[in-house]
Amino acid sequence: MNKLLVTLIAGLFATSVYAQTPAATPAVVKAEASANKDIAKAEAKEAKAVAKADEKATKAAADATEKKTKAHSKAVKEHAEASTDVAKADPEDKMKAEAKAEKKVGKANLKAEKKMIKADEKAEKAAVEAGADKATAAAKTHEAKVEAASDVKKAAAKH
Repeated sequence: MNKLLVTLIAGLFATSVYAQTPAATPAVVKAEASANKDIAKAEAKEAKAVAKADEKATKAAADATEKKTKAHSKAVKEHAEASTDVAKADPEDKMKAEAKAEKKVGKANLKAEKKMIKADEKAEKAAVEAGADKATAAAKTHEAKVEAASDVKKAAAKH
């Protein structure tokens, strides 16, 4: 039993000695440092691109909200003018004035809806472009990481 135990322990030490990785050569250390530097640069570029894309999308959304608010206020103004016109009309011309006011309100609503749709469309387009910019930046970062790992492996293979 003792011989078996001694043999197992000796085998464990022997395999641990062979399983150790060799010490890194100066070329490998240099390649790893360069790789880490390249990865850090790529990640910084990605963060900058993501921030820029987010800012672009946020600005577009704010612009859309502003345009929609203006369009709505114009429509409300047109509604008020139409109501005033109806109120000012003579009793015999009231029906004619109401018809004219309804037409004016309808046109104002249509115009406001069109502006709101265009504003939303523009904001969505900016959001999609921002997403594409983020994806491109992430892909470039991934490429830099893979390239850096490849360079380290090449350096290790040489020595």
